[in-house]
Amino acid sequence: MLLEVRDLHVEFRTRDGVARAVNGVTYAVDEGQTLAVLGESGSGKSVTAQAVMGILDTPPGRITGGEILFKGRNLLTMKEEDRRRIRGAEMAMIFQDALSSLNPVLTVGAQLGEMFEVHRGMSRKDSRARAVELMDRVRIPAAKQRVGDYPHQFSGGMRQRIMIAMALALEPSLIIADEPTTALDVTVQAQVMDLLAELQRELDMGLVLITHDLGVVADVADRIAVMYAGRIVETAPVHEIYQRPAHPYTRGLLDSIPRLDQKGQELYAIKGLPPSLLAIPAGCAFHPRCPMAQAVCRTDEPPLYPVTPAPAPRASACHFWKECLGA
Repeated sequence: MLLEVRDLHVEFRTRDGVARAVNGVTYAVDEGQTLAVLGESGSGKSVTAQAVMGILDTPPGRITGGEILFKGRNLLTMKEEDRRRIRGAEMAMIFQDALSSLNPVLTVGAQLGEMFEVHRGMSRKDSRARAVELMDRVRIPAAKQRVGDYPHQFSGGMRQRIMIAMALALEPSLIIADEPTTALDVTVQAQVMDLLAELQRELDMGLVLITHDLGVVADVADRIAVMYAGRIVETAPVHEIYQRPAHPYTRGLLDSIPRLDQKGQELYAIKGLPPSLLAIPAGCAFHPRCPMAQAVCRTDEPPLYPVTPAPAPRASACHFWKECLGA
């Protein structure tokens, strides 16, 4: 297995108390596989990714339990120097806001070329040539002429392609893409997702795709993990999630997607707001918003019940997952 996250716990110590951002997250992704991690803002998706990459702000954040295995090695017990060698070369991250992630006072060629200078010891001239090759690879027009341009001279979609090029520079085994289509129009979103899928097939990479949009991942993901209040509440092969969700929260996310056959109807929205991570409700964290909630949901936290066994396992953290499947 390429990446295994096992029972990961992350908390943030604040003036108002301890925010439990990640509460026992477990998932895995293999070479050539795409795992989509879904959920509303604040569900713990990005914090989990930052913990995997080793870029968690510490303090106030800290990992309080669990394991992160990359190619069988536990990243959490590794020396920082060794982990730094892995970061960028073997695993890379695409951030959601390309404009703020790129350095505004350096050309895109310099930022792309730096990867080769630092990790491969290449000369500045050779690094610039590789930067042009990368820009061509992600289909930026006139790459040779634009390698000396600055980030603000590119459109949002082109900046996101530069971020993808930067992540791909050293051909890592794993890429984590955190909301890679945020603030892009629908056409550009599709182009970016198609590009990611094509490059993944070409390099046989593992891909963890973080998003809140179920519509974005329908054609690219192999498996989906749905997160709520720092926990995974459902995990399944992508087609099963869309056909028959086994958790009321997943069903709510699916019902919130605009559909062509519902023209003129009011768009569904999940009632209420996600809970504060400083005071996660007892029992099932989703019960205050759940249309299926009963007394047991308010007192007993549901485990991840096995719904189907291997080789295509799925699980749901709902006491009434059978009723949800039949709904």
